[in-house]
Amino acid sequence: MDSAAQHSEKVGGHPKGVYYLAFTETWERFSFYGMSALLTLYMVKDLLPKHAAEVVGLSTLRGLIGFNGTMSDVAFASIVYGWYAGLVYFTPLLGGWVADRILGAKRTVMIGVLLMSAGHLAMSFYSTFLLALLLLILGSGFLKGNISAQVGSLYPRDDDSMRSRGYTIFSTGINIGAASGPLVTGLVAAIYGWHTGFAVAAALMLLALVSYMLGQKHLPDDRPVRREREKAAPLTASERKRVLFLLLVIALTIPAEITYPMVWSIGILWVDQYVNLATPLGVMPSSWFASMDSLGSILFAPVLVVLWSWQSKRGNEPASVTKQGIGTAIVAFAALLFAYGNWGLTEPDSVHAGWAIAGWLIMGLGWMYYWPTTMAIVSKAAPPRMASTLMGVAFLSPFVAHVMAGWVGSYFDQMTPSAFWAMDAAIGAVGATLILLLRKPLQRGLETGLNP
Repeated sequence: MDSAAQHSEKVGGHPKGVYYLAFTETWERFSFYGMSALLTLYMVKDLLPKHAAEVVGLSTLRGLIGFNGTMSDVAFASIVYGWYAGLVYFTPLLGGWVADRILGAKRTVMIGVLLMSAGHLAMSFYSTFLLALLLLILGSGFLKGNISAQVGSLYPRDDDSMRSRGYTIFSTGINIGAASGPLVTGLVAAIYGWHTGFAVAAALMLLALVSYMLGQKHLPDDRPVRREREKAAPLTASERKRVLFLLLVIALTIPAEITYPMVWSIGILWVDQYVNLATPLGVMPSSWFASMDSLGSILFAPVLVVLWSWQSKRGNEPASVTKQGIGTAIVAFAALLFAYGNWGLTEPDSVHAGWAIAGWLIMGLGWMYYWPTTMAIVSKAAPPRMASTLMGVAFLSPFVAHVMAGWVGSYFDQMTPSAFWAMDAAIGAVGATLILLLRKPLQRGLETGLNP
């Protein structure tokens, strides 16, 4: 198979292709997070109380998960968001299989972008709300794992540090889009209405397609027909062992993926209800907080790149699994800041915005430690003929975690906010403890058969 790593021009020591992939993800994440920032608020404040009867299939769905009809709108919205966000991370398994065996990553990513554009457009109408979620779920599945796997294909398999930094560059593109999307769609929605905000997200998805098309010559030629003989070969014993350890490492990211993404659903509701958003220029839209964690990732990314490069030169850069444990501990600490800031306060708008801002920014730092590192681990340890499929498997962690987070979030209006966030932090703390205790055997298992 031709490799972009052999042909791609370099910019700043990295293949040019990684910048095109990062730019594509910037616009894709702009649209995705711009819509997601509005989703829970939209359901709780507009769709469910005012227009539920207009949504095709909504009453049937509520009956299926309605806990004997006693579930509040907040609980129902949390569970719907959890399943939506979870399935967004489940369908990359399907997208990876399609890319590896039928279409190749390039074509599969393009289809994903078009499906997501259609999904964002369908969000502009009440009646097609559930259809919109379905299109977004399928489109994201075709795009997510495949574009992440393409980043890894641009680097030599034995250069851990450079590969990790490449994923950090890629993740910075993700976070620029994720930070700017909620700001724009939230402002547009506040001025022109929910559906106009969703329409803006649809338009920006088309920029993702243009960016990806422009970078084609800098990406690997991955047509599956050229790899048929390679795919037919059975896995070696060392490859099977690496896959097993990969599955364990992926599973251990579930606690972090419950603790951190809680800010995207219940976190926005919490800010809307309890945090004082008044400023000298007026009241800040609560949906803007959906940008804060990504802003934190952007601010910390150059610091981490320099830090890890400095540590690498001195031979004391933390191993990949250790970085995962550190990141999980950081997101648990951030959730504790929410609990502490809300301690003893029960009135609306009573929490100082500084606690929320600090927690969100620190969440972004934790994510930069554990998730780009997880992508780099999969990219390195996965057998080449299973790279896209196993990248899709990696997204099963957030699938399980988001579904669980939806269930955990359904208890928000039954607890004090401080108790809720303390529970969220405890989930992350348990995950961090497990990873750090098991880090050495996990790291050895991931390197089976890779080092001579």
